[in-house]
Amino acid sequence: MEEAIASYDRALEIKPDYHQAWYGRGFALGNLGRFEEAIASYDRTLEFKPDYHEAWYNRGVALGNLRRFEEAIASYDRALEIKPDDPDAWYGRGVALGNLGRFEEAIASWDRALEFKPDYHEAWHNRGIALRNLGRFEQAIASWDRALEFKPDYPDAWNNRGVALGNLGRFEEAIASCDRALEIKPDLHEAWDSRGAALTFMGRYKDALESYDHAIKINSNYANAYYNKACCYGLQNNVELAIENLQRAINLDVEYQDMAKTDKDFEQIRGDERFQSFLNRV
Repeated sequence: MEEAIASYDRALEIKPDYHQAWYGRGFALGNLGRFEEAIASYDRTLEFKPDYHEAWYNRGVALGNLRRFEEAIASYDRALEIKPDDPDAWYGRGVALGNLGRFEEAIASWDRALEFKPDYHEAWHNRGIALRNLGRFEQAIASWDRALEFKPDYPDAWNNRGVALGNLGRFEEAIASCDRALEIKPDLHEAWDSRGAALTFMGRYKDALESYDHAIKINSNYANAYYNKACCYGLQNNVELAIENLQRAINLDVEYQDMAKTDKDFEQIRGDERFQSFLNRV
């Protein structure tokens, strides 16, 4: 990639208005993760060829990678003015909107991507995540099912499907979905955690703890698994182990401190002096 950039630089010394060289240079910089420089290169492309839709699109990608989502959307919009049937631009626009929490708009954008590319499994998957975030679990599952029609070995879709099934109280199906994710990707710690959550709801605490331990073995910094372990111990009235795991979760992510204060899983131990003392201390 560095050699490619050097080649583009030499070409641009000879012909500074060579828009394709500016574009190629931007693309190479983007692949190296040098997104600010990539954007500057795409801007030069667009000075010389304002209707270069690929430059607007990849500029949007680079802005998204920098988490400058509003600017990314504006760049995708320019790409779509030039080429309204570009599924990738509609998809990227949806991702940026989703990152801003504008889920309804994100879904509408992915729907446009799917009009032009019905087998776009990433669009079906992200559409499912947005629907889940809106609490529309049945529709989310239907969206992940479509993703899995086109890519049956998509572990994240199987896992997210499992989470939504758990949200609907369909715990056996949730576990089966997480198991499918783990067949494909045994080190997907989120799926071990999701599986543990479903087992906890079913009262299968021993199996749940084994699942959480699998998640932690894969990713020892995964706060949610420690928190879920704490909940599992709370439900079993095991104050010491609940506190130990809750402390680990809070050390990794302080947001779990407030969650624990109202979580019903700790109701049985909330009156215990040790638990009260712990919550007051943290």
